[in-house]
Amino acid sequence: MLQTDTLNIMPETPGTPLDHVITDHRAWTCDTIDPLDCIVPISDAAMEEIHRMAEHMKANPLPEMLRKPEHFEMTEVGKVMAEARHKLAHGTGVAVIDRLPMDALGAQSAVAVFWVLGHLIARPVAQKWIGTMLYDVTDTGVKYEYGVRGSATSVELVFHTDNAFGLAPPDYVGLLCHHPAREGGLSRFCSLYSVHNRMLEKHPRELARLYEPMLWDRQAEHVDGAPKVARAPMFHWDGKRLNVRANTSLNQKGYEVAGIEVPSDMRDALAVLNEVTLDENLWFGLPIERGQMQYLNNVETAHYRSEFIDSDDPATKRHLVRTWHRDWGKQSYDG
Repeated sequence: MLQTDTLNIMPETPGTPLDHVITDHRAWTCDTIDPLDCIVPISDAAMEEIHRMAEHMKANPLPEMLRKPEHFEMTEVGKVMAEARHKLAHGTGVAVIDRLPMDALGAQSAVAVFWVLGHLIARPVAQKWIGTMLYDVTDTGVKYEYGVRGSATSVELVFHTDNAFGLAPPDYVGLLCHHPAREGGLSRFCSLYSVHNRMLEKHPRELARLYEPMLWDRQAEHVDGAPKVARAPMFHWDGKRLNVRANTSLNQKGYEVAGIEVPSDMRDALAVLNEVTLDENLWFGLPIERGQMQYLNNVETAHYRSEFIDSDDPATKRHLVRTWHRDWGKQSYDG
């Protein structure tokens, strides 16, 4: 029996599980794509626009949240972002814009530019219940436990989608790299359609269980007194598109917070999913380097981060700035 209240996050229509293999561009594997195709260079003309943006912002101070693309001339930058958006929707679901000149712009201006450019992917939305729009991804030194996101630690993060436990997960995730880790912190990406294909072919029983509701730790991202765990399926097929919430760590924590054992069929399904994503043919890796802006399709592509060791110099420790984007619902955390 549950020892805590549960927030039910169920699809508006139940739908039926996807029962056939997807063979289009969404179901890529390491053998069918070139990771370097994810790179989007910034043209000289676009870079000139970026420098003019930064100069204008320095001469006309405003909080980053008030900056919007229509405030600037962005003809060439718009072309760069359109290419990135195309890769998110019709490629691997990963686009790495290479790169902002961090030393020339300065940290504050670089974040402001990143904030403005992100609007051309989709509308930015809150990443925490308290309304945080720009989120610092860095090791804060806290232990990974209830109420602490893995992004605030240096631990390994299994393949997942951001805000898998939330009412309104983002469609896209953006990252600006101030500094990479001294060691580790490497990113991997995999197509959730390819993962689904593999499970459909080899583990249909376990896949079917992932279409049924399961518990998720909400990581204390809610008003005081609200349910600490959510109940939702991992996979949902609406007839055209998979909608996926993926983070097996948060499933396990959800059952711990609820005070009950993970059901044996659920434990088996989560174990199989983790095993499938270990197959090197299903993912590719890309480092994120200083000044790069990395965007992810958070519905069709899962991402992984290895454990890392930081620089001894606090000024150069691993530090990314993150944005979330979606064009539906409200701009607040729960949509």
